[in-house]
Amino acid sequence: MKKLILTSGFFMSFLFLKAQETLPINGIRDVRSGTFVFTNATIITQPNTKLEKASILIKQGKIVAIGTQISIPTDAQVIDSKGRFIYPSFIDAYTDYGSSSPQNTGRSFNWGAPAQFKSNKPGAFAWNQALHPEINVVEQFSADENIASNFRSNGFGTVFTHLKDGIIRGTGAVVSLGKKNDQLLVLKAKAAQVFSFDKGTSTQSYPTSLMGSIALLRQTYLDAKWYQTKPLSEGLNLSLEAFNSNQSIPQIFLAGADKWAAVRADKIGDEFGVQYIIRGGESGYQRIAEIQKTKASYILDLDFPSTPDVEDPTQARLLSLADMRHWELAATNPGVFEKNNISFALTQDMKDSKSFLSNLKKAISLGLSESKALEALTKTPAQMLGVYDQVGSLEVGKLANFIITDSPIFSSKAKILENWIAGDKFTISSADYPTFSGKYTLKINESNYQIELSKDLKLKVIGKDTLDGKASFANNTVTLSFAASKTSNDLIRLNGNLLGSELTGTGFDATGQSIVWNASKVSEASEKKSEEEKQKSNDLISKITYPFMGYGNEVQPAQETILIKNATVWTNEKDGILSQSDVLLKAGKIQKIGKNISEAGAKIIDGTGKHLTAGIIDEHSHIATVSINEGAQSVTSEVRIGDNLDPEDINIYRQLSGGVTSSHILHGSANTIGGQTQLIKLRWGTNDEGLKFQGADPFIKFALGENVKRTTSMSNNRYPDTRMGVEEVLVDAFDRAAEYDKNMKANPLLTRRDLELDALVEIMNKKRFITCHSYVQPEITYTMRVVENMKKQGYDFNINTFTHILEGYKVADKMKAHGANVSTFSDWYMYKTEVQDAIAYNAAIMYNMGLNVCINSDDAEMARRLNQEAGKTVKYGNVPEVDALKMVTLNPAKALHVDSKVGSIKVGKDADVVLWTDNPLSIYAKSLYTIVDGVVYFDREKDAQMRVKISEERNALVQKMLNDKKSGAATKPVKPSGKALLLCSDHDEQDENHTHESQTIE
Repeated sequence: MKKLILTSGFFMSFLFLKAQETLPINGIRDVRSGTFVFTNATIITQPNTKLEKASILIKQGKIVAIGTQISIPTDAQVIDSKGRFIYPSFIDAYTDYGSSSPQNTGRSFNWGAPAQFKSNKPGAFAWNQALHPEINVVEQFSADENIASNFRSNGFGTVFTHLKDGIIRGTGAVVSLGKKNDQLLVLKAKAAQVFSFDKGTSTQSYPTSLMGSIALLRQTYLDAKWYQTKPLSEGLNLSLEAFNSNQSIPQIFLAGADKWAAVRADKIGDEFGVQYIIRGGESGYQRIAEIQKTKASYILDLDFPSTPDVEDPTQARLLSLADMRHWELAATNPGVFEKNNISFALTQDMKDSKSFLSNLKKAISLGLSESKALEALTKTPAQMLGVYDQVGSLEVGKLANFIITDSPIFSSKAKILENWIAGDKFTISSADYPTFSGKYTLKINESNYQIELSKDLKLKVIGKDTLDGKASFANNTVTLSFAASKTSNDLIRLNGNLLGSELTGTGFDATGQSIVWNASKVSEASEKKSEEEKQKSNDLISKITYPFMGYGNEVQPAQETILIKNATVWTNEKDGILSQSDVLLKAGKIQKIGKNISEAGAKIIDGTGKHLTAGIIDEHSHIATVSINEGAQSVTSEVRIGDNLDPEDINIYRQLSGGVTSSHILHGSANTIGGQTQLIKLRWGTNDEGLKFQGADPFIKFALGENVKRTTSMSNNRYPDTRMGVEEVLVDAFDRAAEYDKNMKANPLLTRRDLELDALVEIMNKKRFITCHSYVQPEITYTMRVVENMKKQGYDFNINTFTHILEGYKVADKMKAHGANVSTFSDWYMYKTEVQDAIAYNAAIMYNMGLNVCINSDDAEMARRLNQEAGKTVKYGNVPEVDALKMVTLNPAKALHVDSKVGSIKVGKDADVVLWTDNPLSIYAKSLYTIVDGVVYFDREKDAQMRVKISEERNALVQKMLNDKKSGAATKPVKPSGKALLLCSDHDEQDENHTHESQTIE
């Protein structure tokens, strides 16, 4: 028999009009009124509303009356609830209860397996398997009593459930946790549509990166809008039809715990006019201002990190300060959300649901109010999901969903005794067993033991060895079992009853002989921590810094008026090098250059004996990103590095220490046409938008040769396999873009918007510029020929920059005629076949040919010493020192079209400067100050002070962790913190432990 899917309104009618039953009856009809009244209780009808000595009357699963004086029907079963507390049952707004979610989710693309380019799902559905808005979980919902009982034990009576798989996951339903037929449990069939960044179990190769997931979502929104025009060329697309029809219900986005992921998700919503409910943000307390700006409601879990076991100092060194701080501050997150008036619900979607209530109480001890906690478990999720008319508070007409506790629910000793769901009782625990708790002297025949029975029925046998035992309580009888000794597997098994202060009964010893036993209580059970110890554990050591890690600042550095006096100034302008000169930085700009400058209120920096240069600009970098390559297809111009910036990458700070002020963050070289790049300024402590170099021209990454076709060795059948194929991909991509451009100009409303082709059209119209990964001279030549041939179709553009270009010295004349810039390594060669002709004189030869030459890093470590890399050109080719420095300052600024703002020390340009201890090309030169927009982001003296503070903070947190372990807290082994270092692209090795998002092919 097919399941009957009911709307919430029809469900309520069905539930209470028994005469309209549609299910067959096996046996004799059992008609009961189901009328109960609970009297003399403390009833919390909703947050901040409490009734003392009150009663609640329920009938046939609904609340009929509630108050201090209600009429009790004659057929009602009266339950005296004196000393009891009644609350609305909790609602979990994010689960997969009763669905067929796959057991092993996560990115399934296998770099060693053949690529799957198209969906293998039969039917008229989306082209990508990770998109399945057509799924309605209610159509496969099947209640699971084992899982339901777990939810009920934590106080939940209702959950939102969906299929936890894919980027667009379809719709979820709100269901009851009762024991009825599935049809009768559904409160709302389509309550919300769900999204995520994770492709889940899709076997399709695309996407393989975070930015690919974002691009796929953006394209889907555009496709759905276009599909509404009913284009004949598209045919039937059930996925887009479902996606469009689901827009009227709440939209939930699984972003994850990271605060930046929540911000990324919200940006997608902002672009398409959707306000997501965001599942995630558990580290939101670290950047609460950014979280607040999303204006989203959140669904937060309470999955706080366990105490790291730092007993071994060698292991403790592997733990980052950021992880140590998060261990201490994670439980403050809900309280910080409340303080900042951010709406949120709480979910038990966590690794260990048994710790849900204890973690909730921990959050309350660290700032979350009890009323907000209750609201986040009742009213808020009900309103989010559109079921507040049925559940979420105790009011007449609503479902009889409530929990009964023996004390206030959030008190340390509180127990949930019963959970009533739609008028059905579920016993959670007994109110009597805590009287068994205590320390006892146990006598078995002639042997004595010391035992301790805790309030939560955990048994310890205390002697030479302390052993853990098992205890249970049922029907007023306690049952105990424990090993005879630490080395024995034989159990002593006992059961008995409490008589006064003694436990007595019968059982079996370790040999199986029948015994009589007796236990006399000597004291009450000890608490794990005294109240004084608990308060001490709540004294927080960690501070919020920007970013939230070592070398972060409690207050973000501000722009200053700075006067640098008496320095040797390398202007990179016609004035050359100025000795004993002053430079005034004001309002983020270079305001004055000269001698004897004065400025009231300015911060004075003595530059005597020191050298001042423009900030270093790295033309080719891969720092500060979550993912670098979207390598699943030959052309992925739709993806954007700017969508997945990581403003907390420690390489930002490290490179500031090496004088870098701007970096051009490139997509990897896994494909012929890669993703859109992002020029950033190294503003340490800002957010992802704050990193972006505003007003800079947009660029895109192309790649040639070994890496492009090498990628196919990972996926076996992705075109191209040869260098010839790379050229053909370029030709075909521009041909498609030209056709698209004509169609878009002719009929923009009926032409499908294509993000991939949009970027290519921007290139052809000189609104986006190419930086091209290249090595060997024939490929450099044919690439220039490909774009020059586009003039025949009316598009006059060029390759803006050839990067790497290690055979550039062979074709320098051709590149000069083409109008290209070049960006190269100073002396990399012979690290793979493709660069066997590379020479250290490459940069100098191209410089002598009149090309604009840049020296880049393509490496997070090398970027810390680009000044030295530039200095090598003096040795290899006798490049003048002034021009050598320009290769990492003014020249990359020109290549990136920002030389009007940065790259030299000139009045009116951005105040991006570095003060060095020595000649900036010297290996002995150290940066004393690195200044961006007039903000000191690196100060070597302050850096030394921060190192001391970091050491002190780490030690204090280690001691706190050790104390936690000593007092009985569960611990976990230490694992190395932070993400793996990105591999330098041109090396053939691949670390099998790296995720796809960490693998860089460059």
